[in-house]
Amino acid sequence: METTTTAILSERFEAAFNQIHEQLKKLVSARTDRFTSLVRFGMRHKAVETFEDELIQFAKLRNAIVHEKISPGYYIAEPHQEVVERIEKIAGILLKPNYAMSIATKNVIWFDGEDSLEGVIHEMKQCTYSQFPVYKDGLCVGLLTTRGIVNWMAEHIAGSVVNLHNFQVKDILDYEKTRPISHVPKSINIFEVEEIFEEHHQKKLELEAVIITENGLPHETPLGIVTAWDLIEIDYTVD
Repeated sequence: METTTTAILSERFEAAFNQIHEQLKKLVSARTDRFTSLVRFGMRHKAVETFEDELIQFAKLRNAIVHEKISPGYYIAEPHQEVVERIEKIAGILLKPNYAMSIATKNVIWFDGEDSLEGVIHEMKQCTYSQFPVYKDGLCVGLLTTRGIVNWMAEHIAGSVVNLHNFQVKDILDYEKTRPISHVPKSINIFEVEEIFEEHHQKKLELEAVIITENGLPHETPLGIVTAWDLIEIDYTVD
């Protein structure tokens, strides 16, 4: 009975390991199939980075299970129940990543380029956000940020007073850093968003944010915003 239980645990462990291996090959564009190398290359994904040490240890245990198998159904290395449950949990996270909306800032506040700057600043005081999509003729044309407003104010201050009258949101956009934004559909998952940020990084472009809409179109109402900081803040370690 004990041997049978061990075999079942070992088979579950190996099945979960193989699932993770296949997923890593999909996530990582590398000229290698070596598990440990794929883990290293996959560190740009927060989930892989979080579980790096465990994945490396799983690879060592897997080698012992597979290469030191004495006979069918009999393994010289026996994974504990807790280890099997842990690798299965990690496999589940990697194989079925959450939708990006799960980490996005929701209830997005957005403005029209023609909106009064004074009114917009009063509205911004009521929330904790620092980035706001700006639309012109129904099309997203950029982001209004607290940084851009401060830059604008620095050039329009007279003594200790900044006159907000007769200025509109569109007047601030020239003071925003020319960082790209990307629009994606609400069906996108966290790994896919991480890839978008990585692609821009490879091109030496600092992506400002990813805006989530119904179908990923810039004329659609924003449903959520994801920044690089949101990706950093993902916590996969909570059980």
